[in-house]
Amino acid sequence: MINFNGTILESEFQLSVSNRSFLYGDGIFETLKVVNNRILFFEEHYFRLMSSMRIVRMQIPMSFTLEFLEAEILKLVQANNIQDSARVRLNVFRNEGGFYLPEDNSVSFVIVASGLKSPAYQFSKTPFEVDLYKDFIVPKQLLSTLKTTNKITHVTASIFARENQLNSTLLINEDKNVIEAANGNLFMLMGGKLITPPVSEGCLNGIMRKQIIMLAKQLDAIEVIETPISPFDLQKADELFITNVIAGIQPVTKYRKKEFGFMLSVQLLGKLNAFIGV
Repeated sequence: MINFNGTILESEFQLSVSNRSFLYGDGIFETLKVVNNRILFFEEHYFRLMSSMRIVRMQIPMSFTLEFLEAEILKLVQANNIQDSARVRLNVFRNEGGFYLPEDNSVSFVIVASGLKSPAYQFSKTPFEVDLYKDFIVPKQLLSTLKTTNKITHVTASIFARENQLNSTLLINEDKNVIEAANGNLFMLMGGKLITPPVSEGCLNGIMRKQIIMLAKQLDAIEVIETPISPFDLQKADELFITNVIAGIQPVTKYRKKEFGFMLSVQLLGKLNAFIGV
């Protein structure tokens, strides 16, 4: 089942080939985690969605209140009879018509949901190896920080990872600084400092990124810094990990010949699960 503009439909429902998200990447999306009928960090997701829609000049319907979208998401989770926890994707796209220039700025939305194995964020000791992806860059601009439906750089970077027996890749900007992974924001522990690139470097303005920064600042022995990360810094790091709303924290175990620990990752994961109450 899916939710299309507030109506629950069979999942076989297909959008038109004239859909602007398909034709031009003219869409915004949010990936959310629902635990026990509660959308985690939903207020942050909602305000990021509203901000993104304003930035790309979409018309925000009067009905798009926090309460309305929350109800529509939970309605779909319940219609799919998903227990405990769900992965949800909310897509908002400009309505059909026009070419690059749309006929108007009105929007539609579609929500899809699938079950997850566990409400809690899980720690994995499975080896997770990454390397740099240098075929294409992510530019230092405001659009790079949004979750738009144009993610071709992340797609090709993920294919590169599979072709090279990697678990993910690290993306760079025009200054050749590392800004994020193909599957989430990047954090680096080095000398008692937890470092993550600032949003001005072109990384995603991640919801889980904000939670981890907040939780890490509660640790007495850790200083949290938002500053650019060079590829050379990675070789000197004590830990690397990737964050997103679905996985929580994914420790990186190897970058080229450098192997990493995961003590801070485990500590932060425990604080994260306590914070969300699971």
